[in-house]
Amino acid sequence: MATRAGPGPRGRHDLTEGPIGKALLAFALPTLLSSILQSLNGSINAIWVGRFLGEQALAATSNANLTMFLLMAFVFGFGMAATVLIGQAFGRRDMDSVRRTIGTAIGSFAPFAALIGLLGWIFAPDLLRLLATPAESAALALAYLRVIFIAMPPILIAVVLIMGLRGTGDSISPMWFMIVAVVLDSGLNPVFILGLGPIPAMGIAGSAMATVIANYAALIGLLFYIYVRDLSVRLRGPELRYLIPDRQLLKTMIVKGFPMGLQMIVISSSGLATLGLVNREGVETTAAFGVAMQLWTYLQMPAMALGAACSAMAAQNIGAGKWERVGAITRSAITYNLLITGVLVVLLIAFDRAALALFLGGGSPALPIAQHIQLLATWSFLLFGVTMILFGTVRANGAVIGPLIILFIGLYPVRLGFALGAYHWLGADSIWLSFTVGSLANLALAAAYYLHGGWRKARMQPPPREELVEEAQADAEPGGRLNPTA
Repeated sequence: MATRAGPGPRGRHDLTEGPIGKALLAFALPTLLSSILQSLNGSINAIWVGRFLGEQALAATSNANLTMFLLMAFVFGFGMAATVLIGQAFGRRDMDSVRRTIGTAIGSFAPFAALIGLLGWIFAPDLLRLLATPAESAALALAYLRVIFIAMPPILIAVVLIMGLRGTGDSISPMWFMIVAVVLDSGLNPVFILGLGPIPAMGIAGSAMATVIANYAALIGLLFYIYVRDLSVRLRGPELRYLIPDRQLLKTMIVKGFPMGLQMIVISSSGLATLGLVNREGVETTAAFGVAMQLWTYLQMPAMALGAACSAMAAQNIGAGKWERVGAITRSAITYNLLITGVLVVLLIAFDRAALALFLGGGSPALPIAQHIQLLATWSFLLFGVTMILFGTVRANGAVIGPLIILFIGLYPVRLGFALGAYHWLGADSIWLSFTVGSLANLALAAAYYLHGGWRKARMQPPPREELVEEAQADAEPGGRLNPTA
């Protein structure tokens, strides 16, 4: 039975007190920077591979990275479940439960990550065949994917640790080690690809080797930092037994985490389905859409960071029983999203030609198509941001099925249905307008669920036995129950 560790630490990571807007922004900005760094890292590595090894190598990394994304989607869900559990425990000052949760997460996930790395190495050829990897890039993709699977254990374990830290209100520490990983990965790519100095030339496998070294170094540094600073997620002495997974906690992480991971799959699969519709419009339209998506990646980041911040803050306040702050957190996050994303949308529309020309060149025939796409679809990300924030709040109390169903409805029957159904009237414009139509549907359903969905009555996990006894006694009539129960 978990024991309370006293009132627990109060400090800069306590999100249950003080000005909400300031704390929300302070949490969201490092998370936003981490997301930007991850995207830049991928872009820089793609430049190294494309410039030094050519288009076939670049196609090979794309096929391998799709496999990595599918794995990371489920890790995201598992990590978000841990974030909420840790956030609620931290909010009620139960440090023992914080450490029990992180111990279960690491203890169950480290062997799983090692197994993924081993199986990935063995079955990499089968994975690539399943993805229908073009024959001309299959050998390069195999060389890259096998080395990348060696990096999976530190990547997956680091994700769980980072999500755990965010549950305690600390988004700054993960940012520093994200910087370490990005600098090492981007800097070592040309060294291992070309074989600079005493390092042998490894070609495309060298790009993957840079990722391996960067992520092992970042994980070791993060663990060292956690123990030197004696952060809340560290395990010492008898607490190391928490690495033996608690079955109830593990069940909660899986049951709650799986739908969160599926949300990422729904988003990515709908994107692939949309790309299939775009491809039939010709090469120039496909190129224009691809560039628009590059810019939209950065446009979504403030909403994703604010959604993560909202979830962590709401979880702590739910754990502390401060429900009056949960609504204020949600309103502050929506306000920040409308301001930040709104400014980015206006700037992108105002300077769209210059931004798109960075990718396409000023004389590209795809440039006016990309401008038209931006004009019709970019506004939808304001609505998308509000939806992600509402989802972040409700999942802080363990409500995960509702957001998954809402997301599926908005992206599949509504968005793709509109794109197909209106095509013979609007042509390709039905595809671009479908983003706004789908986002409106998602926002309307998310708002209805937030206001009337009963998510406040949900529980992240069953309460401990002593809490059930207290509730039963509190509900009893002073003279005793008329119908005694076991």
